[in-house]
Amino acid sequence: MVIAVHAHKIAYMALPKAGCSTVKAALAQVDPKAKLPPADKIDVHTWHALYPTRRFRPHRWAQYPDYWRFAVVRDPVRRLMSVYTNRVVEMQDLHNCRSILRGQVDLPKDPDPDFFFSHLKAYMKASSIIRHHVLGAELFLGPKPMKFDRVYKTEELGTFAEDLSRITGQPVDLPHENRSDQRLRLDDLKYGTVRAIRDLLETEYRYLSGFYDNPL
Repeated sequence: MVIAVHAHKIAYMALPKAGCSTVKAALAQVDPKAKLPPADKIDVHTWHALYPTRRFRPHRWAQYPDYWRFAVVRDPVRRLMSVYTNRVVEMQDLHNCRSILRGQVDLPKDPDPDFFFSHLKAYMKASSIIRHHVLGAELFLGPKPMKFDRVYKTEELGTFAEDLSRITGQPVDLPHENRSDQRLRLDDLKYGTVRAIRDLLETEYRYLSGFYDNPL
């Protein structure tokens, strides 16, 4: 599903854990068709219900050739670490994982980061939410060369807000949605853990080679 603001001919492909909550909240400010609940009922889930994140489909993207088309990418290490700090620790998604709750898989609901990343494939298989947030950027943004008018890094979201305001002619207040209070770095993990996720990260850095250098 392409996230489109038809009134301003804007099309966005969202990448999970790459500022998508913030971007969606910004788009809702300029989208006359956005139907929002009362202010005291709005939370991070509001934006994802309004603009669901779906995988890239060439035939759907091709329907917006004359739209301003953009995406946002994030450093692969930071994106992957945020899956743990945000989805596992803060959101506690694994506490609602049916496979774990029913004893179908022997995985702890509150793993430490080394256990989680060492068993990442098992967690992805057990939890659709974890899998959704870990899947590679290419599945959401399409094959190279990327077909966007602009690809922002998460470090450039301020520039995105300025561009969105200029394109729509409306002021845009850039919120900071779903930001994790915790920080986890690759250096915080054991060497064996890094080896376990190295192939995944190498694939991501190869795809995003025009934006980020591989630290491995």
